[in-house]
Amino acid sequence: MRVVIAGASGFLGTHLSDHLRVHGHEVTALVRGEPGSAHESRWDPAAGSIDAAVIESADAVVNLAGAPIAGNPHSRKWAREVLESRVSTTRLLAETIAETARPAAFLAGNGIAWYGDHGTSPVTEDTPSTGDAFLTNVSHEWSEAADPARKAGARVCELRTSPVMDRTSPPLKQLRLLFQAGGGARLGSGEQFMPMISLRDWVGAVSYLIESRDVSGAFNLCCPHTPTNAEFTKALAAALRRKAFLAVPAPLMKLAAGDLAPEVLGSVNARPAALERAGYDFEDEDVREVLTAALS
Repeated sequence: MRVVIAGASGFLGTHLSDHLRVHGHEVTALVRGEPGSAHESRWDPAAGSIDAAVIESADAVVNLAGAPIAGNPHSRKWAREVLESRVSTTRLLAETIAETARPAAFLAGNGIAWYGDHGTSPVTEDTPSTGDAFLTNVSHEWSEAADPARKAGARVCELRTSPVMDRTSPPLKQLRLLFQAGGGARLGSGEQFMPMISLRDWVGAVSYLIESRDVSGAFNLCCPHTPTNAEFTKALAAALRRKAFLAVPAPLMKLAAGDLAPEVLGSVNARPAALERAGYDFEDEDVREVLTAALS
């Protein structure tokens, strides 16, 4: 298959591109600068510039572009960049796909924050969104930006991604160093559910959706058994052979995390129901297996 990837130079994009190429797919990366090879194509989302012929020839287009979530959560500039970098890239790709004679499948990045805080209730792709937290609102606009492709009849898979755990990338890279230094702690009560997924399952699931030509809709990219923050804290401490008896009070977290406080203190007991219905077989089903894979 011919696959076009926006955000191919990022952590997830690099691993996905390598996986697809190993499995015989032709991958073209959309880049902001001058293309360095025949496997790159220049685009400028801010200017609405893209080579429509590249999209026309694709079987699938994957959008992983977006400013990093890690940043200053008290900054308006950061908040604007997080939103606009996701919406502008998604909209340009969706509109370009919609204008082609044979719309490619569109795998549109998104976040598990789409749902908002649901306490202990299981959250599947059929669960409605609630609340108006910053990343929840970003996820809504992000999703709506893919509408032109949906309306044109393209197969659209919305990737509601939870934090992807790997020792070399956020958030686990920073947490590993913190726990190893003896600073491991649960956040607030620790009773909030925090979805996550191993890198190999994220890559495997997205590849599976690219190749599965008869599935579409929203997909929760998370392991089947979502842990609470306390369970994650205990599991990570055990994996690193450290103690973690500390707790960060919720008021302090709200002050420090700013717009991101609902994401670390809110609870999303997510289930990858749509992926399981589609036939994807997870390698890492719970927090212990996710951390074992991530730290190995």
